[in-house]
Amino acid sequence: MTAKTKNGTRRQVNGIESVHYDGYWIRYYEPPQDTLAAKKHLIDALTKRLFHHTEGGINTPGEKLDEARAAYEREQDPTRKRVNGAMLAGALFNRATDIFTMVVELEQKGVLISRQNELMRQCGDYFQEALELGKFVHHYSGQEGIDELWGEPLKAFLLPVSDFYDSRYLKISQAMRDIDQVTKQLEQTLCKEPAYAGLKPRFRELALEAKTVSETLRKDPVMFELWPHFVAAGEAVLDFVPKTKAGDIPRGRKDAGLRIIQEAKAIVGYLASARVPMAKSTTRFMARCEDYQEQYGKPGRKRSGRAA
Repeated sequence: MTAKTKNGTRRQVNGIESVHYDGYWIRYYEPPQDTLAAKKHLIDALTKRLFHHTEGGINTPGEKLDEARAAYEREQDPTRKRVNGAMLAGALFNRATDIFTMVVELEQKGVLISRQNELMRQCGDYFQEALELGKFVHHYSGQEGIDELWGEPLKAFLLPVSDFYDSRYLKISQAMRDIDQVTKQLEQTLCKEPAYAGLKPRFRELALEAKTVSETLRKDPVMFELWPHFVAAGEAVLDFVPKTKAGDIPRGRKDAGLRIIQEAKAIVGYLASARVPMAKSTTRFMARCEDYQEQYGKPGRKRSGRAA
């Protein structure tokens, strides 16, 4: 029996320095020095990425914190209160980064600020409160929250930079796992049907490109090569047309199959870009596949041919 590779093990994989986490080899990046300036740069990038992946309208400026809090506290309608909570979370994140920016600027001028300083405590408190309100924030797809991303700026603030990088590799491995689960479920649901035989290699190519994109920092120049491959693989999946004879597949079943393909492609794209697991979206996709199999029969079985 081959010994299990320990998390954090590093080696060259296909000529790329990689690190192992939970069964996946992930492109390795040397963490920067653990300084306040490095933390600020990291938190700025994480905050920008956070708002990129969430619903619109919640990137509230930090100076609007008091107004955002008052609006949240007075709102009574549950649906609207959720949105106000998301806007408050955005204001808290931006206020925290505003404070941290000031601390770094002071340090660069030779004024050292300790971790016990009131400004630093306020910064941590704002990040923590924003994390607690993160449950109100939806991914831009509207399918679920994106709690995994809301915790990252707080982690970057609290942890040494190297430890934060380790936590990111773990999340990337979990995103890769979800990509593989979606791919496997799609194959089990559709690809055993003769009409969808040509889909399997296309979607496997998309999954491979998605995992490669998920492990690569956006600022890495290699992204100019990787991203076009990823986009092209996704377009090839959406261009797929089941090979059928006239009347071979009822319209309802064909449309249902194409909807599954579109949803699978979308989820893989979300995972590759967010680089964190998305449990609700993945579970929802699995349930849709189960519904399809329940209605039209397991692959390989004789189907009734009834339309949706």
